[in-house]
Parts: sequence; C-alpha cells; structure tokens
Amino acid sequence: MAVVRVAAAAAVAVLAFLAASAAALNTDGLALLALKFAVTDDPGNGLATWRDADPDACGWTGVTCADGSGGRVAAVELANLSLAGYLPSELSLLSELATLSLPSNRLSGQIPVAISALQKLTTLDLAHNLLSGQVPAGIGRLAALARLDLSSNQLNGTLPPAIAGLPRLSGVLNLSYNHFTGGIPPDFGAIPVAVSLDLRGNDLAGEIPQVGSLVNQGPTAFDDNPGLCGFPLKVECAGARDEPRIPQANPGMDPGAAAQVGRPPKRRSSPTVPILAAVVVAAIVAGLVLQWQCRRRCAAATSRDEEKESSSSAKEKNTTLTLASTDERRGGGEEGELFVAVDDGFGMELEELLRASAYVVGKSRGGIVYRVVPVRGTAVAVRRLSEPDDADCAESGWRRRRAFEAEAAAIGRACHPNVARLRAYYYAPDEKLLIYDYLGNGSLHSALHGGPTASPTPLPWSVRLSVVQGAARGLAYLHECSPRRYVHGCIKSSKILLDDELRAHVSGFGLARLVAGAHKTAHSKKLGTAACALRSGALSALSYVAPELRAPGGAAAAATQKGDVFAFGVVLLEAVTGRQPTEGEGGLELEAWVRRAFKEERPLSEVVDPTLLGEVHAKKQVLAVFHVALGCTEPDPELRPRMRAVAESLDRIN
Repeated sequence: MAVVRVAAAAAVAVLAFLAASAAALNTDGLALLALKFAVTDDPGNGLATWRDADPDACGWTGVTCADGSGGRVAAVELANLSLAGYLPSELSLLSELATLSLPSNRLSGQIPVAISALQKLTTLDLAHNLLSGQVPAGIGRLAALARLDLSSNQLNGTLPPAIAGLPRLSGVLNLSYNHFTGGIPPDFGAIPVAVSLDLRGNDLAGEIPQVGSLVNQGPTAFDDNPGLCGFPLKVECAGARDEPRIPQANPGMDPGAAAQVGRPPKRRSSPTVPILAAVVVAAIVAGLVLQWQCRRRCAAATSRDEEKESSSSAKEKNTTLTLASTDERRGGGEEGELFVAVDDGFGMELEELLRASAYVVGKSRGGIVYRVVPVRGTAVAVRRLSEPDDADCAESGWRRRRAFEAEAAAIGRACHPNVARLRAYYYAPDEKLLIYDYLGNGSLHSALHGGPTASPTPLPWSVRLSVVQGAARGLAYLHECSPRRYVHGCIKSSKILLDDELRAHVSGFGLARLVAGAHKTAHSKKLGTAACALRSGALSALSYVAPELRAPGGAAAAATQKGDVFAFGVVLLEAVTGRQPTEGEGGLELEAWVRRAFKEERPLSEVVDPTLLGEVHAKKQVLAVFHVALGCTEPDPELRPRMRAVAESLDRIN
C-alpha cells in the first residue's frame, strides 16, 4: 500500500504540472492527458481528438463518460491502434473507471502498481501488447473486476494467488502466452467454474492441483506448458508410478584421481550389477519387439479387411472425412482417423474443434463431457468416451471402428425436437468423441435438486409439466422410430437436458451400446439398466432400475423398453415431489413411499413439492401426473403402458 501511495502522490504532482497548461480540463481529462504524453508513437492519430482545451474528456476518441456524472470517465477503449509507449500511474486517478481496454497495441513496461486504486474497474483488457515484469498483487484487490485479460504479453514471475480471490470474477481470466513460471497455485481452484480460465503458452511446471474448479477445466486451458502434468492433460507426473530403472555399474576409479582428493580408491563393484542391467535391457527390447510385431499383424489384417469393404464404404466417403495426416499426427498409427459430420449444417472443422477452449461439465465412468467454445460459432458439448481396460490387438482393427460407426450412425439418425441431436463424431484408435449442441440450462436434475446451473428460484409447475411432456415425447420417439425398437437403457433426470427456453432434450441415447461395443465380448453389448446404474456409481441411480432388472442376474440382462418406462415414472415422481429417488420417508425409495402414501390416502400436501402448494390451479394436473407415474412404475412390467401412451396421457394434462 505504501508503493500505491507514493505512485498516487507522483501522479498528483504530474497532474499539477499538466493543470498549469490545461486549466479547463477536469481531473479525469488531465489523467488521460498523462496517458497521451506517455504514448511515444501514434501512427493512426488515434489520440488526435484528445485536446487540453476541452472542458472534459467525454468527446475524445475511445472515451465514454457516465451519464450525469459531471464528466467523469467510465470507460477507455483504444483497441488495435498500434500505440507505443507505457501505462502511466496517473490512470489510477480515474476513480469512476469501469472499463480499461487497450488490447492489440505496442505498450511496454510494467503494469503500474497504482492500478489497484481503480475500485470500480470491472474489465481490464491489456492483451496483445509488450508489457513485462510481474503482475501487481494489488490487482487481486479490485473488488469489482469481472474480466481480466493479460494474454500475449511478456509478463513473468509466478501466478499471483490473489487473482483467484477476486469476488466478482465471472467472465474471463486469460493469462496465456506470457512467461509465467512455477506451479499453478491451489488458490486457483477457488475461481468460479463459469470463468473462462486460460493459462496456455507459459512456462508453468508441476502437477495441476486437483482442487475446486481446476478439476472442471479442460486440457486446452493448460496446453503449451511443457512442464505441467496431471489431469486433464495426458501427461503423467514423474513419480506417479514407479518406472523401471536400469542399475548403473560403478566404474573402477583411477587411483591417481582418488589420491588427488585425499580418498582411497573405491573397490570395483560386483559383476552382479552389470548382469542385472543387461537382463533389464534385454527384457525391455524384447517387449518393444513383441509390441511392434503385434502392430504389424494388426496393420496387415486391417489393410486386407479394408480392401474387402471398399465397395460398401464408397457411399460413406461423401459425408465422412478420413484424415490423411494420421501418420504425422500419431507417429504411424495404422487404423486411421474418422471425423463425420452427421448434420449437414455442422460446419466446424476437426482442427478447430481440437484447438478450442474446453471446460469439463460432467463426468461418469463412461467418459467426460466438455463444453467446447470455438473461436467462431456457438459452443458445443463434446463427450469423450472412456476406453475399455480389456482392449487388445485382436480387437483394435477395422472391426472396432465399424462397430463404432454403426452405433454412432444409429444415434445420428435419431432426429426429434426433444432428443439431443448428435452433430458429429470422431474416431481414432485412442480417442472417441461425440459432438452435440451445448444446452446451457443444465439438466432437470439440477433444476429440481440444485447444481451449478440451477436457478435460485424453484421451477414453477407449468415449466415442470412442459419439461416432462417434452421428455416423454422424445423417449416415445426413440422407442418407435426404428423397427429395431431402440432402448435408452439409462433414463434419469440428469439425462433430461434443458435448452435456453427450458425445452426438454433426452440425452445419452445409444451410449450404453456404444461403450459396450468397445469391449470384446458380445455378451457385454446387452447392457442392462441395472448395469448402467452400477456403472454410474451413484446409489440414487439404482432407484431408476425396474424390479425385474434388480433380480439376481438382472444387471447382465438386456435393457428393455419397459425398463425405460419404469425409470421415466421415477422421473415424473421427482418432478411432482421435488425429492430425489432415494428420499422417500421411513427408509423407502421415492416410488415405494409415494405408492404407500396413495394407498393410505394421505393428503396431497404431504407428498407434493412444498414449493408448488401455492399454485392452487395446478392441483388437478399434479394429481393426474401422479397417476401416470404410478402406472409407469407398476412392479409387473406387463402392466406398464408403452411410452407412446404415456406421452399422450401427459399431453392431455393442460
């Protein structure tokens, strides 16, 4: 703080000098004149309108004044003017300044320490300049700052932990392409998940802390830092596992050299050590040779089978792109890469997708879901499928790729307003991605029970009814759209996503088969609803499983449409009670508790979500949904209606 006071005193002295020649200007105008005098080159005459004869700076290029403030400056925006010079400490006297945006210039020197005096600053953008030195710790005291972009400069030192404590940070924190060193402070885990964090292109090192929002960041936030390791990067940290080390034999020491340092020569090492070294080296070489031979056999099998299927794949070449640069990208992978735009309107290229900023929005044992924000266009959701642990050479050729293509094509053919639309997919031997539209309002589960995207106000009944009606129509479509009689296999409230207008989109269709298809055994492809619940790892997921699939051996049984209907009935009960599937009273699951309450003819007010009690007009509609839900969750699967009948029953409730 003493440094800030000294800088402020110096700024006042400079202003006193400027005031002698610009008596008409107010204080903010004088502070900006100091910036003009600090500019040594203005090739475009961008500051030509900054005149000391004006009463204030409100009419100057790039300057905005607050309404009714008496000429106080609220914003200074001078982007892409190629201004050369430095940032004067007099800027700290702009006490009403909310936006300081000077990107894409040639400003050099250090960021003035006195900038921490701008307590109303919400946006600070100094990107693409030549600024150097450390980031002033005082920036962490800018209580109103929401957006901070210092990218593409020459800043150095360690990342200041104080930045993570900015209370209003909500937009961008971009420190990329500088020369920051050291590790990522664990304090950065306190940065809100909604903030776009970018630390690319620095010299950071060490393990990425697995705390707070850092766990939800995608790999692009940390790219181009050769010393970083750990999740979400595919770089294992040293010491994460014990690597085999080859013992080094101690060479015989020269007696003369030993005498020079006043020590007797060491004894020669035992011949056992070099023998062990030779054995280890031989084992490693043998392993590499075996792996090479295996890959050669896989490649030969792949090329023969590809030739056999060349005629059947001719039609696919019109809509798919097999990357020709596979060898360059993967160092000799034999199976090739495949990027397919299922939707003709999807114009994003693969390279653009892989370079875009990515943020983790969901995880499961089946993979990770990212929100990917490209430079151009709208955000998309990318699901990275997890790899099976039992994959081997025999299963890594064209058969695995063809199985993936077939299942992805089936997902892509599902086109309905209430089904999450697959836009594209990507296949490589070690990477499989599904690309969907990004739906920013989260899921029905988070809307009902709370979550990062949940609204602070409970969903009104009209919205809940509309959501379950749309979800029922989407699931009914999946059941009826193909002679194969598709089964979702993993219906729950977290699989019902909400768009900006709170319309329902059933997601996760086909994932059970797609993940199972990566495993070797045909039996695993019959992935039942119980297996889906067990894979999720959550106890609440078992509450969506129909009774017939909970029986011994049910987890391995094929999923059924009747199982989907039961799970959807549990979702309906969540919507009307506001409770999670495990939150029935008396130790009962929600479905069993509601069924007992109706059998005992308890008042509706004891069962319905308390936040809905004020909507008197909705009482009959709520009761009707309860009856539909109880029909869906009948213990006997033969008594459950088909999803088409469920959707029609819900549509009649208006």
